[in-house]
Amino acid sequence: MAMEVDADDDLLQGPEDEDYPMLERQPSYYNPLDRFKLAKGDQKNYQQQYGDLYFLRLAQLKPAVEALADEEWKNFEIAGEKVRRVERVLDVRQGELCWVAGTVYMDMPLKPNILDDISKDHWIAAPPPREKYISPTGNDLTMLEDESGRLRLIGTPLQLSMLVTGCIIAVMGTENSDGDFEVVDMKVPDLPRQPQRWERDEASAVISNGTGSKRKFSGEEKRIEGGKIAIVSGLGVSGDQGDTLTLDLLMEYLLGEACGPSEQAKVSKISRLIIAGNSIAEGTPLALREEEKKTSRKYGYDSSAYNPAPTTHFDNFLATLLPSIPITLIPGESDPANVSMPQQPIHPAMFPRSRNYAAMPDSLEPGWFDSVTNPWEGDVDGWRLMGNGGQPIDDVFKYVEGDERLEMMESLLRWRCGAPTAPDTLWCYPFQEKDPFVIEECPHVYFVGNQPRYDTMVIEGPVGQLVRLICVPKFRETGEMISLDTDTLEPEIVKFEVFDRGR
Repeated sequence: MAMEVDADDDLLQGPEDEDYPMLERQPSYYNPLDRFKLAKGDQKNYQQQYGDLYFLRLAQLKPAVEALADEEWKNFEIAGEKVRRVERVLDVRQGELCWVAGTVYMDMPLKPNILDDISKDHWIAAPPPREKYISPTGNDLTMLEDESGRLRLIGTPLQLSMLVTGCIIAVMGTENSDGDFEVVDMKVPDLPRQPQRWERDEASAVISNGTGSKRKFSGEEKRIEGGKIAIVSGLGVSGDQGDTLTLDLLMEYLLGEACGPSEQAKVSKISRLIIAGNSIAEGTPLALREEEKKTSRKYGYDSSAYNPAPTTHFDNFLATLLPSIPITLIPGESDPANVSMPQQPIHPAMFPRSRNYAAMPDSLEPGWFDSVTNPWEGDVDGWRLMGNGGQPIDDVFKYVEGDERLEMMESLLRWRCGAPTAPDTLWCYPFQEKDPFVIEECPHVYFVGNQPRYDTMVIEGPVGQLVRLICVPKFRETGEMISLDTDTLEPEIVKFEVFDRGR
């Protein structure tokens, strides 16, 4: 008996006449800064004194904080005594109302001290890293120093403010009979000048079009609205099967393969992916057999214990994305880069597939795949972005009470220093001519990777500067990616999660 089938239920149907629009990735207008790149070869050495970095920082930021303090305190009086400016810390006189600028030094007994370590006759195993340097007995001291000497600071304003080693401040008060400086008020450099959107591109007025010639910007080509920037950190690729499912979801989402037409239209607006550190998990060498352990090692290195799986999987992840979306890669604490700040770009030899999309070694233009420094600063779609892999904030966290990461980020911007605790407790290169961690121009967006949780806020500067602060969580733990709107600078979370029936 023949069975009638409704035309609407027939699975064998002809192609539809409806035309679907072809989606194209929104272009990324990208102009990075190379402030943190170090010299190569013999031009880079570590023979200099690290203490010079603090004097360089003081010389760069002292005029700014003194100008702010002079404007605020020039007519200040207490009991008929007018405050006066003191040039050096050791010029402070007992009982005299004055103000002075210098570098903060936190004298904390629990803080690691390399001089104490090398002075010991008997070496012992290193203690585990401390979560906080704060002394439970209250033995921490706050000092103000310059090239002349140090002065101990006391007073209520210190308890109400966040201070760490390396920040530049100006303090007003008097020296008491014990030789301590009782602080009445305190000033920090505060946010510097903030460039307008597209200002840096319009100032240069020309870009290369890839043929060696130059052409001017057109307003239409760089003011496309509705764009987005994807920011993710802490991918923690280990090469195990357990971390591939969520990464595959992220990859398919960015490629537009894991969503419907409406969501694909949104994904096509993402003009660039920024990976903010810790892309590769902590090193896990391969287990060796007993006979392999007995073999001699050349230069103390055993190549048979090297595990290439993490970098191979991460390279495959990048190579799959790169034909569709440009990527900026910032190294982190667990990535194969130098430990000291600023971390230099991860070598392209680690990415045999992805490096085909990188710029040539002598090229002045950034590549589609841009492996950059940590910290990093640059212009994306006209906005000034500044970010790092999390080490500066994680180190500041050890100096202060609580866990308010946004407050720490705000303090770094108002101190105008991206890594104030370097080189005291955060390893860094011993710069001799200029401190690159000094923030010369205020960013529009400041993001920090590998933070415990997502958080965001907007802060305002003294002359109307607005900065969007973003704590980027670890993707491996949270499955969260940040999508930043380039029109409003409003972020939103895109969360990826693998459903587990066993839960």
